[in-house]
Amino acid sequence: MRRKGIFSLMIVSVMITSLFAPTAFANENGGGVQLADDSLSAVLIERDTGKVLYDKNSKEQLPPASMTKIMTMLLIMEALDEGRLKWDEKIRTSEYAASMGGSQIFLEPGEEMTVEEMLRGIAIGSANDASVAMAERLAGSEEEFVKLMNEKVKELGLKDTAFKNSTGLPTDNHYSTAHDMAVMAKELLKYETITKFTGKYEDYLREGSDKKFWLVNTNRLVRFYPGVDGLKTGFTSEAKYCLTATAEKEGMRVIAVVFGAPTSKSRNAQVTKMLDYAFSQYESHPMYEKGRVLGKAGISKGSEKNVEAVTSERISLLTKKGEDIKKIEEKISIKKDLKAPIEKGDQVGTLKLIQDGKTLVETKLVASEAVKKASWWQLYKRSFGMFTRTE
Repeated sequence: MRRKGIFSLMIVSVMITSLFAPTAFANENGGGVQLADDSLSAVLIERDTGKVLYDKNSKEQLPPASMTKIMTMLLIMEALDEGRLKWDEKIRTSEYAASMGGSQIFLEPGEEMTVEEMLRGIAIGSANDASVAMAERLAGSEEEFVKLMNEKVKELGLKDTAFKNSTGLPTDNHYSTAHDMAVMAKELLKYETITKFTGKYEDYLREGSDKKFWLVNTNRLVRFYPGVDGLKTGFTSEAKYCLTATAEKEGMRVIAVVFGAPTSKSRNAQVTKMLDYAFSQYESHPMYEKGRVLGKAGISKGSEKNVEAVTSERISLLTKKGEDIKKIEEKISIKKDLKAPIEKGDQVGTLKLIQDGKTLVETKLVASEAVKKASWWQLYKRSFGMFTRTE
């Protein structure tokens, strides 16, 4: 972020009646259980807290194949959320986009589909052609879009990922890790609409035409594991079988990532074991929904004097099942000296949940809406204490 300032602090101690102390996370890696013994690397996290429940070589750099599209979808969802893209906007397919091989929806040069249709093609059918078409729309070219992908990687604090394309098609120096892919998935799942696409087992494009196209989700667990509603498979001869999966049960959402499984059957079996382990050993306790107003931030020289500070994602606490109730301290920090313009989603504060002096959760508070610079006339009226009246 470009704005820095002194934090003002508001500290509130609260009793969470359904909250348990997170004291017994076994060795941060599943307590020695082998959940992904037939893969090169794997990780299992709880989505809201990011808590690692199982880890196997999660920092090893490996080709992610089509799991790359998690970042592509993240940038699409951000653009939609910020109003830079509309669901019903028609996207024209370039010759280059139509030339993509591998998984595709067979877009023809000049063919148009809406953003919603393109996203269905990417999320369900892993369409390379649709991924490139959307990349070109958002950045002008795939090359420029890849720059945005890598900028987002840096923004998320990831150090072991480098993207060279928007699809995951094989190329040199295109790599990620199970850890980094889980963080990208965590970020994508802030946009809860995405699972309406990634969670569909089958769908159709070009309905009502003689080119009706049947989409079948490459992630078979969407159909065969209750609660799975995403996110993205991957396969190339180099990467082998990969999967970033997410599932929700009884209010807890987890993310499981596998790199380099020898077969799709093995990949699915390992992810299933990780999901079973998470849901049998842990439980989540919701605290705040995304968009909860937790304060107001003052804006200097803005068209509005302040903006609501809201939670940027759903916030929960994670525990082993059956532990004791403990006191939770809530610490809300609102930035001072913020200056217009402020974009929707810009960080304006921080929320921490603390137990016995240990921070359990730390998350951004963001601006609920954009605040433009005040006009000279607005500043003039304010300087003389004048207010606009409604007749």
